[in-house]
Amino acid sequence: MVLSQATVLGMVLAIVGRWLFGGELAFLDPLGLALVYVAGGMPAAWRALVALWRERILDIDLLMVVAAIAAAVVGAPFEGAVLLTLFSISTTLEHRALGRARRAIEALMALRPETALRKRTDGRVEEVPAAELAVGDVVVLRPGARVPADGVIMSGRGGIDEANITGESMPVSKEPGEQVFEATVNLDGVLEVSVTRTVGDSTIARMILLVTEAQAAKAPSERFSSWFGQRYTVAVLVGAMLAFAAFYWLGRDWEEALYKAATLLVAASPCAIVISVPAAILSALSAAARGGVLFKGGAALETLAAVDTFAFDKTGTLTTGRAAVTQVVALDGDEDRFLSLLGGLEAHSEHHIAAAIRREVATRDLNIANVVDVNARPGVGIEGFDALGPVWAGNSYLVEEMGARIDRPELQKIAGNAQTVIYLGRGATVLGAVSVADETRPSSAAALAALRDSGVRRIVMMTGDRKPVALRIGAELGLKPEEIHAGMLPHDKVREVGELAATGKVAFVGDGVNDAAALARADVGIAMGAAGSDVALQAADVALLSEDMERLAQAHRLARRTASIIRQNLVVAIGAMVVLVTGGLFFNLPLPLAVIGHEGGTVLVVLNGLRLLSDPIRRVTAGSAAGQLSTVVQSSAPAKPATDHEIPEHTS
Repeated sequence: MVLSQATVLGMVLAIVGRWLFGGELAFLDPLGLALVYVAGGMPAAWRALVALWRERILDIDLLMVVAAIAAAVVGAPFEGAVLLTLFSISTTLEHRALGRARRAIEALMALRPETALRKRTDGRVEEVPAAELAVGDVVVLRPGARVPADGVIMSGRGGIDEANITGESMPVSKEPGEQVFEATVNLDGVLEVSVTRTVGDSTIARMILLVTEAQAAKAPSERFSSWFGQRYTVAVLVGAMLAFAAFYWLGRDWEEALYKAATLLVAASPCAIVISVPAAILSALSAAARGGVLFKGGAALETLAAVDTFAFDKTGTLTTGRAAVTQVVALDGDEDRFLSLLGGLEAHSEHHIAAAIRREVATRDLNIANVVDVNARPGVGIEGFDALGPVWAGNSYLVEEMGARIDRPELQKIAGNAQTVIYLGRGATVLGAVSVADETRPSSAAALAALRDSGVRRIVMMTGDRKPVALRIGAELGLKPEEIHAGMLPHDKVREVGELAATGKVAFVGDGVNDAAALARADVGIAMGAAGSDVALQAADVALLSEDMERLAQAHRLARRTASIIRQNLVVAIGAMVVLVTGGLFFNLPLPLAVIGHEGGTVLVVLNGLRLLSDPIRRVTAGSAAGQLSTVVQSSAPAKPATDHEIPEHTS
């Protein structure tokens, strides 16, 4: 910044000495030109030499320095000074602009509280640095306080502003047992929170790390522009030397030939082309992060823009995942005893279906049976032992494995409704069943409609649930029967994603826990409600930190807008370069005009890319915010352990 100011000062002195007070202050002209060449030329020359020595790269700085020196040699030092001045100004503007994109996510660091109120074992509260908090410490959150570290609420209830993490503008109701994230704000109530992650491992810390890595990992178009820029720089230098030789051979004197060569050197420089892609990519990554969407680099952003097929997991993605028991069938007629046994088995699972059963048991104020040695059966159910022997719970696949029969009229009736059915049995005997219903997210239908409107060719829903259940949910979301795939096990989803990928780019959207294989198989894996989930952040290419489905449509639109702006930038950059080179070769294009056209194009593409920083993804629509307010957001739930029983209805 200081060198740029010194360069501008030197240019002002040169103008004053040359034109305004040419007689009395003529000495300012050479003084100003010397200042421009030192302050504007030396840093660029040093950067060029360092790049050449350390990385064996001929970069754009070298072109500018060579052109300025050539102008001075042929008696046009003022034109060279104009080049160095504009180049210095544009370089400063580029650094400031791209720095703004990087600082957009780093601003989260300023939101992290420096101290915390830690509760001691004797009940007293002490103020300690947040960095000293350890896992298991209990901190007290007063109204208006920021959460000092990720943790789980031990006592108290209140609203939490999670805009810093998920991008949601509406507060989220939190109760004991639910997770809170560092840097979010406790709006009301007094909460006691048990720390689950230290400051260095918090969600905020991981967000900053992911975005930093994403910005460092170049997208394919960035890698190409960098590759092109390095080789094109060599071509421009060689071309300028050939142009000098050609002009001299055609009868121009050496000064005029060198001046023309220097003009071509500036006109053909690829500054705007090289900077056009990263300016857009960095801005888009930062805007998305502030809106609660994390891309694992520019490659994921570019691939999402090309996606024409979206495959969705059902439960916990298109639906809320907060199921409720709607019907109970106990074949012996004792519903309480039946639910007590089923609740004892499901008490060992964190699955949302198990949670629904436990809530029903709690509502009826029942004691659960003692079930031990519980073992998950991925994709089918769960098994364990009570006082009478083995007991199991699961779907129709597990019923078939156990050799049991479900031909009783009561069981046939419950199996005929469009809801998820869980059977309970011993050996080959079915003891009864419960039906569980899930609800679509308030934002799901609008999000799918927005994706279709944006030109997405195909949308499919994959679920392990039964066909009637899948058709009911699909109808609510506006899906056609042929777009609904039911009764799928995890490996079936992977196979289906592979088949879809054979005809175009596919994005798979899941919960990031049970669908890790499908997320990995897709061209773009998108984890839904990934805040606080290590598995989700690791498995997916894109993480939606909130559970607002409209964020997905906004992320897809942002990716396409980014691709469009990159194309705009390249058209402007290449077009300007072609015009300037044509003027330099076949017309008498002055060097200052070539400089203005070159540097102006560079600044223009940078500013065009920075428009993405204000993308609407940073704002929440009123409808989605209202939907979030009407339900307890599940994005704060702890990641489900690998031992969850993954019934197909549940893995969807």
